[in-house]
Amino acid sequence: MKTTLTDPRTGLARGTAPVSREPEVAGAVSAARAALPGWSALTPRERAGRLGLLAAAVEADAAEYAACERSGTGKPESEAVGEVAQVADLFRFYATAARTRTVPASGALVAGHESWVRWEPIGVVGVVVPWNYPLMMAAWRCAPALAGGNTVVVKPAETTPDSLLLLASHATAVLGEGVLQVLPGDRATGRLLVESGVDMVAFTGSPEAGRDVAARAGIRRVSLELGGNAPAIVLPDAPPETCAALAEAATYNAGQSCAAPARVITLAENYERVVALLGTAMAGRVAGRDFGPLNNADQAARYDRIVAASEAGRSVTGPLETAAGEEKGYWRPARVLVDLPPADPAITEEVFGPLLTVERVATVEEALARANSVPQALASSVWTTDLERGIDLASRLDAGEAWVNCHLVQTAELPHGGRGSSGHGTDLSVLALDEYQRPKTVTVRVGRP
Repeated sequence: MKTTLTDPRTGLARGTAPVSREPEVAGAVSAARAALPGWSALTPRERAGRLGLLAAAVEADAAEYAACERSGTGKPESEAVGEVAQVADLFRFYATAARTRTVPASGALVAGHESWVRWEPIGVVGVVVPWNYPLMMAAWRCAPALAGGNTVVVKPAETTPDSLLLLASHATAVLGEGVLQVLPGDRATGRLLVESGVDMVAFTGSPEAGRDVAARAGIRRVSLELGGNAPAIVLPDAPPETCAALAEAATYNAGQSCAAPARVITLAENYERVVALLGTAMAGRVAGRDFGPLNNADQAARYDRIVAASEAGRSVTGPLETAAGEEKGYWRPARVLVDLPPADPAITEEVFGPLLTVERVATVEEALARANSVPQALASSVWTTDLERGIDLASRLDAGEAWVNCHLVQTAELPHGGRGSSGHGTDLSVLALDEYQRPKTVTVRVGRP
């Protein structure tokens, strides 16, 4: 069984990919189970060495990885190249993190006994990742899982299997047979993987799909990252570069980032100035030059539905500069929607496109309440030159990640995770290792009873 792959830049078919079903899922999970004893028995140093080899393989074929990413997502070359470099860095980071992590207290905690804590792998981890960052989202999940001694089976999004199939070939060569496998396919493939004999599921996707995954996984461990709808509170004393920075962050990856700024909230005294500056900044972001298309026809239709349903009083759009043959691609211009009612769908839903809304409030406290008024709670930002106030507001924003005078600034050392309908669990940082390991307390009587 095959599925047709589409180039989002042109809207035209670009090839096919296999669709995995019960036999392929069962075979991959069985192979991962068989590989688990050997992989988990390696010392952290030995696993680190192999993960370092995988990072080197990604770097050696960086151009091919970037080409794979671009064919499935339409990203500009600069974005794809930068994300491939981040993937190599992630594998190296977790190779080291697994060797240096701390453990709870150990020693003679009970008279006549010695105790210590072992961190053990969960087992076989099923990973389901979306189409917005095919390779990088997989690395966020796979790197800590592998470093923790687990084996992994990954189901990429139906539209973007390319870079992960390449990663699987490199992983087989340097990690060993069955340690990291990729199952291309559709939603049914993902459900089959979740319902298979995996010991844990790590899922990145929509809240609706996340609830389905949690129900199918039952009592097994589940890590969920389920999207966002990030507010950006822009105060009257915001730095002069604020609107340009927000426009760049909102259009990176065509706005198809769970942590991208989406809802700009500002005070009445600063409202018209922010609207004007954001309009200018977003109009300066050119689709086809500065950012790519939406990923697929369904996402384009969803975006168009939300924009059409919006009751915005004003709209500012940027230009399109597409190449010959790209007229039928899923391109959408940068857009700012202004003068919206609080319940407007462009505010309450995660738009997932190159769009910013602007809301007006009377006070800083109202801005905070408006920022925290949606069920998603993944990321947020505050823009002010009063750092004391900025840090205070960041601490009161209900989000797993809060920035002051910046947005989308991330690194392997810092954790990323959601609250509310944005899910639970941790990506990035040494804390992510806890997602994929479980502690075992060992106590030995050494004294006489």
